[in-house]
Amino acid sequence: MDFYNRDEEIKRLRGALNADQFKLIVVYGRRRIGKTRLLQQIVKKDDVYFIADQRETKLQIASFARLVATQIESFDKVTYPDWEIFFRSINQRVKKGTTIFIDEFPYLVKNASELPSILQKLIDEKELLNFKLVLSGSSQQMMQKMVIDYHSPLYGRASEIIKLDSMRVGFLRQALDCNYIEAIEEFSVWGGVPRYWEIRKDSASLKDAIINQIFAVHGILHEEPSRLFLDDTRDTVQMHTLISIIATGANRLSEIASRIGKPATQLNRPLQKLIELGYIKRELPYGISPRNAKKTLYKVNEPFMLFYYKFVVPEKTSLELGYVDQVYKQVFEKQFPSHCSEVWETLCRQALPNLFSHKLFKPGSRWWGNNTENQPMELDVVAHSGDEEELIIGEAKWSTTRNVPVILKQLERKAKTFPMMKNRRVILALFVKSHKLKDIPENVYVFTPEDVVKALS
Repeated sequence: MDFYNRDEEIKRLRGALNADQFKLIVVYGRRRIGKTRLLQQIVKKDDVYFIADQRETKLQIASFARLVATQIESFDKVTYPDWEIFFRSINQRVKKGTTIFIDEFPYLVKNASELPSILQKLIDEKELLNFKLVLSGSSQQMMQKMVIDYHSPLYGRASEIIKLDSMRVGFLRQALDCNYIEAIEEFSVWGGVPRYWEIRKDSASLKDAIINQIFAVHGILHEEPSRLFLDDTRDTVQMHTLISIIATGANRLSEIASRIGKPATQLNRPLQKLIELGYIKRELPYGISPRNAKKTLYKVNEPFMLFYYKFVVPEKTSLELGYVDQVYKQVFEKQFPSHCSEVWETLCRQALPNLFSHKLFKPGSRWWGNNTENQPMELDVVAHSGDEEELIIGEAKWSTTRNVPVILKQLERKAKTFPMMKNRRVILALFVKSHKLKDIPENVYVFTPEDVVKALS
């Protein structure tokens, strides 16, 4: 599959590696996000690229030595008793300027906890080092603990620390060569994970990919969350349980605690961990302080995880018994439009800064609460400009509708009773799957999937 985007990351990596002096570079992110593919873009002919595994240290050193021997003749003819002697031997014989890449670095540390301290000692002698070092890993917790945590041996020694996040919907459209509406639907299943796009591209259709790769018990992604959780915790059951509860509608801390049968105070740390790993997010109404815990909602942050916990987990028994087609027809086909609508709303909020050229707007937020008439009200999209002189109030609709004028009138009424106007100029925005409006009022913008996908490219 072709390599998409990551231009900024490649620029930073090459800039660091082209320097004359030693550099330590750290790249991390969840499994399948594209770390290896990214690093392969910058590996040069004389570099050494080692992918670690979970074998004992002695076997790992021997395997690493055989790889180094492809660049340094007979390097594997010597037995290296520990990592310090191994790396010092490389430094003595390697061509100056060579880069050593260690992929899945946490696997080495699991069996040799002293390794970060050994590397610290070498890095502190960097004037004597002939190679540069790139460490990458899928265990986000371990990578942060070894490099970013203040007490870690490698703290403050990295020239670049790059966390790879999910890619945007515009690049999925490019990868799958689909239209804009299809891009939203595909993104609602696969999210921004490049490896999932590859799996989808190997299937004849979206339906075929969902049935055979997600729903079927032998599908590549049928047990995907469990594999992801193993990288970062031993308590995969708790992570699985929390995300499952949140995905199926328990979004307040009190609701989650009630469903799981634990005091709310015991859930703060595991929920924060899931936020740090990127699996869930905290959502607050527009204009509310992050310190307002009572208004906080917890939502699943990544489309694939949301899809999995909506469509796979609740139907696990039926899928295990082989009723894949029945689940697809009776559950997926009925509920998928609603699922797309939720993802669509999120994408509309994210796209806002790139949808307006006359002024910079902040990314959008949802708002819910009582309006100026003391009636409950919800708004899909609210955002203000950087100078706070203008306010966007928007509605996002994924269902095909011909009543756009009616929706617009409803939105106008909502805007008039929004309690956080602050004398700002109001811009109304409709985000719809399609429309045939010709005479659009001056203060109204209508955006379609084409607009949103292009803004997120």
